[in-house]
Amino acid sequence: MKIAVVCANGKAGSLIVKEAAARGLDVTAVVRGENRSAAKNALIRDLFDLTRADLAPFDVIVDAFGAWTVDTIGGIPAAVRHLCGLVEGTDKRLIVVGGAGSLYVNPAHTACVADGPDFPDAFKPLAAAHDEALTFLRTQKNVKWTYVSPAADFRADGERTGRYIPGGEELVLNDRGESVLSYADYAIALVDEIMAGRHIGERISVAGV
Repeated sequence: MKIAVVCANGKAGSLIVKEAAARGLDVTAVVRGENRSAAKNALIRDLFDLTRADLAPFDVIVDAFGAWTVDTIGGIPAAVRHLCGLVEGTDKRLIVVGGAGSLYVNPAHTACVADGPDFPDAFKPLAAAHDEALTFLRTQKNVKWTYVSPAADFRADGERTGRYIPGGEELVLNDRGESVLSYADYAIALVDEIMAGRHIGERISVAGV
């Protein structure tokens, strides 16, 4: 199995590469400039310049594109659309690093995390961008996609515990009623999904123990 991690120099991407490499997987970093990840192989290419030929050698493509500002978050759904176009109609799997705002908080699936009264206004555009990407993925019947949502409190510098709670469309809480996850434990869960491939065409979620 050959894996390409797009935006591998980012916070999530670099830890996904590190986890995959530590397991001895064949992982290539797709980066715009110098490869600063743990991958021994690199493809120097902007995400939006990638072609079908660029992705031809890979079985799994991880979309780890990240953005935080109003000027850049439009790239989140744009990245998903572009990568879907490159893998559509193939056996390649596309795994997307998603957001938590669209996770449901009730069994009827009528309310999401981002709908809550305590959800910060500053994060609503980001949540909307991630939701747009997920909504688009749900329309793709000829793409083998998986969307992986983290916990609501997603901690870039959090501890790697080696444990996580898997979930589906609803927000997962630990025994203390918290929805917290480190990027490092998220990387473990995502690489587990790369290897298992159990959730094609689905959104899954991950929380810390």
